Amino acid sequence: MKQSVLRKYARLIARVGANIQKGQEVLLYCDLDQPKFVELLVDECYKAGAKKVKVEFDYQPLQKLHVRHQSVTTMSKVEEWEKARLQHYVDTLPCRIYLLSEDPDGLKGINQKKMAKARQKSYPIIKPYLDQMENKYQWCIAAVPGAAWAKKLFPDLPRGKAMEKLWEAILLTSRVTEDPEAAWQAHNKDLHDRCAYLNSLGIAQLHYRGDNGTDLTVGMIPEAEFKGGGDTSLQGIFFNPNIPTEECFISPMRGKAEGIVYATKPLSYQGQLIENFSVRFEDGKAVQVRAEKNQALLEQMIAMDEGAAYLGECALVPVNSPISESGLLFYETLFDENAACHLALGRGFADTIRGFENKTLEECRALGINESMIHVDFMIGYEGLDIDAVTRDGKTVPIFHKGKWAF
Repeated sequence: MKQSVLRKYARLIARVGANIQKGQEVLLYCDLDQPKFVELLVDECYKAGAKKVKVEFDYQPLQKLHVRHQSVTTMSKVEEWEKARLQHYVDTLPCRIYLLSEDPDGLKGINQKKMAKARQKSYPIIKPYLDQMENKYQWCIAAVPGAAWAKKLFPDLPRGKAMEKLWEAILLTSRVTEDPEAAWQAHNKDLHDRCAYLNSLGIAQLHYRGDNGTDLTVGMIPEAEFKGGGDTSLQGIFFNPNIPTEECFISPMRGKAEGIVYATKPLSYQGQLIENFSVRFEDGKAVQVRAEKNQALLEQMIAMDEGAAYLGECALVPVNSPISESGLLFYETLFDENAACHLALGRGFADTIRGFENKTLEECRALGINESMIHVDFMIGYEGLDIDAVTRDGKTVPIFHKGKWAF
């Protein structure tokens, strides 16, 4: 891939994605797959005004070794220096950039129960720090090709060509055009206008129906609103958290979901794929899950904590989005969630509450925002999905017809 094009992409992530401000610190989390692009991105972060850029590399084989050899007690312990680092992040609110490239099957064979127990033990210690930072800083998730990921998508191509094809797909769907900033400005306006229409309806419920068996009704929080595209932090800085993104999303009312929904794409969770699964809800809670592959992992996921079995997000994405029209199954939630309507189990978004900036997190959660240590998106959209909105004044308004916007 041409360096000039990759430079545009790095600049897009730094300036349009994270929108780094002069003097801010930046945390960059990535895998070992694209060190030259990481170098480009760090350079663009400094050119955008970053005071300091801290890069943290991850590597799935090392994760597997740590889980195999460490005890749950060791894995779950939050050291004093780690608490001090978290407090530094609370005090300084650095931008966070996540570069995804990992193998969708890279943690196959890992002891998931052991890993889950360690996370359940450490999360209550980490949570107070996370709550203090909620909605206060900019963040951006983007992607670069990894060799194993590329071969998963293009198994018949040599490694080099598979990597190039994946680069092309990432750059196309991320709107890395001749003028990426102008493309994103226009895209954000379209998403903003659609959200404005949805918010004007006064939606009380969303009813999902599909010829694959999906029949699910989800209740909305009266004070909640749809959001999409760019967001504004509590510091007043506009940023784009996901590159790419195609969704208009809202956090539903905890405890208000009835029926069954069928996933239409595999879910990559903790480095393993959960395939061909369904979730049945009663009184808002996932009471039954079934999967042809990795059902035990799905059951473990919804048992991570009390809120893991409740919905935290409803997102609307048409089947004619650029990612969907690429014809690729990415095996990566960042892309696959933007190819189809999706739901998320676990944590909801406090910033979907109107006037959230004048409320505490506890007040937002009291209104119905779900709380959990997880937030896991799974895809339910396809050409046969219809979605109707039932408004607070009793009207039924078509929102999606056969997988596409009905307005």
